[in-house]
Amino acid sequence: MTATKARVTTWLEPPNALSRLARRMRAALSELIPSGIARRFAKALVGLVTIALVAIGAANMWLSYTRATEAAVSVQRDKALVAAGRVAQFIDELESQMGWTSGAEWGRNNLDERRYDFIRLLRQAPAIADVQFIDGAGREQLRLSRLERDVIGSGADRSSAPGFAEAVADRVWYGPIYLRRGSEPYMTLSVAHAGRNPGVTLANVNLKLIWDVIAAIRVGQDGYAYVTDSTGHLIAHPDMSLVLRGMDLSQLPQVAQALRARGSAVGNAPDAVVGPDGRTVLSAYAHIPKLDWFVFVDLPRREVLASVLATLYQVLILLALSILLALLLGGWLARRMVVPIRQLQAGAQRLGEGDLGQRISVTSMDEIGALAQRFNVMAARIQEAQETLEAKVVDRTFDLARSLDDLRAAQDRLIQAEKLASLGQLTAGIAHEIKNPLNFVNNFADLSRDLVQELTAALEAAGPALDPRIQGEVAELSAVLRDNLSRIIQHGRRADSIVRNMLAHSREGGGEFRAVDVNAVTDEALNLAYHSARAETPGFNVVLERDFDPAVGRLELYPQEFTRVLLNLIGNGFYAVHKKQLELGSEDYQPTLRIVTRALPGRVEIRVRDNGMGIPDAVRARIFEPFFTTKPAGEGTGLGLSLSHDIIVKQHGGTLQVATEPGCFTELVVTLPRAAEPAERAA
Repeated sequence: MTATKARVTTWLEPPNALSRLARRMRAALSELIPSGIARRFAKALVGLVTIALVAIGAANMWLSYTRATEAAVSVQRDKALVAAGRVAQFIDELESQMGWTSGAEWGRNNLDERRYDFIRLLRQAPAIADVQFIDGAGREQLRLSRLERDVIGSGADRSSAPGFAEAVADRVWYGPIYLRRGSEPYMTLSVAHAGRNPGVTLANVNLKLIWDVIAAIRVGQDGYAYVTDSTGHLIAHPDMSLVLRGMDLSQLPQVAQALRARGSAVGNAPDAVVGPDGRTVLSAYAHIPKLDWFVFVDLPRREVLASVLATLYQVLILLALSILLALLLGGWLARRMVVPIRQLQAGAQRLGEGDLGQRISVTSMDEIGALAQRFNVMAARIQEAQETLEAKVVDRTFDLARSLDDLRAAQDRLIQAEKLASLGQLTAGIAHEIKNPLNFVNNFADLSRDLVQELTAALEAAGPALDPRIQGEVAELSAVLRDNLSRIIQHGRRADSIVRNMLAHSREGGGEFRAVDVNAVTDEALNLAYHSARAETPGFNVVLERDFDPAVGRLELYPQEFTRVLLNLIGNGFYAVHKKQLELGSEDYQPTLRIVTRALPGRVEIRVRDNGMGIPDAVRARIFEPFFTTKPAGEGTGLGLSLSHDIIVKQHGGTLQVATEPGCFTELVVTLPRAAEPAERAA
């Protein structure tokens, strides 16, 4: 049950599922459309269909965008005209309501009656904040306000005010927009009375009520309307905060165009522009001539593009279906065309491989059928010529090639054996010549050290009989002589070790060449090296990790020489981890040596890895050179790795490589071939 759940979970993982789906689609595509000319034919067909559909889709998208833009702008124009009409109607209603205070008969009423009429006007026209009556001489006679106290008969001179002079001259005067106390937009509306020497009714109108008219104008989901005066200053907007800031929109392209074209009742921006809120919009406007105001209706372009995107999705779906259909059709046609070509190709391949009896069946009389007939004729002629000649040529060529290979192999082995023999004899002769005098040096050094000890004992026995000064000088000289003899013995033993290694290096053969269990020999060498290291260095400890591959099995080699190589590699690893432990002096560091065997195709691999100090790049290039060592004097001769390299490479035909990272690890990799041949046998 757990395994089933794990498989289900793995199947449901998105990355794995997508990768499997992609692999299946590629496999299905390869199965549907074989490679070569069939795939090129299918690609050409799919490419033509794609180009045609993309061109049609692009044209359709352009037409759809153009139509959607024109339709949106047309709706915006209508909305702008409607909004302009409503604003004009709002002002007309105010004029009409103020009109019954400007008739000729109204001039015969006294101030109380006129005050009562103004009170009725304020009640019926909520947009009027205050109203004034100015007589024909330009003197203020009456003023009523919603926010301030009424003023009656003040007689203030208003004759020079535009609200009086312009209204008397033009019958009606529309004042500029201003913000009263910085909170709401207002305008002044003046209406001249009828008759000679007319007076004027002047009202300050709160334009905030136009906001209700503008807010009711909706285009699409996010479209909106706003009103500007003749200078481009904002009068009404759904966002009243913009109006209260007194924004100047004359720099917007659509507002600037409307101000330049005052004579047209309606218009629109030629392209998408930026609206007051910073969004890209399509804009249309309508002009209110009597007020010289402009009503703008903006629609975000993304709404216009929504229908275009829907068309785009339809085109993409159609394109995908058409490409799939073209792919299927192209694959079917390609397979119909490629099958006879593949048969001809397979026949030619089998003929080239030596099947001279191969013939191709002709099922069509087109160009491919004619080519198949000519192929059959050519195969028959080749078979006829081959039967008499090819057999002898092949036999002789094979014999000559095999003889030449055997001769070259024998020559190479002979040269290598001669080189090894000459080098071994030379090394052995030198080592023997050096060993005899070296033995005399070591023996006489030991004997001299014993004699010095006897001399020291005799001096001590003589006691007071000798002069103390002479006795001190003799004791001092004896100590110096004893120290010199110790150094001679130390370096003599090192030289003796070098000579023994040279003799081992030059020794021919390595014992019996036989099949051994590689894992068993490796494990035995590891145990032997570990116990030897612990006996040599008290307190030494290391973690041993074994990873033996049972498939390694038995391998023919020199057991003694191979064991010597392993002991040397493992001993170097022990030395490296012990040196790092002494240098770090930290309990967190755990010396570890790992030995791994692996069975690879045609060869066996043994890896010895330690987590010691590693090998610097400058030293790494010389580690297999004879007598090269980085150990202190007396701890190494520099022949261990060189001898190991010769045993693995020259005696066993394998390889010895090193991988290291300074400060982290060193790994020595021994590779031995399965079909190894000993050097003596090869010679």
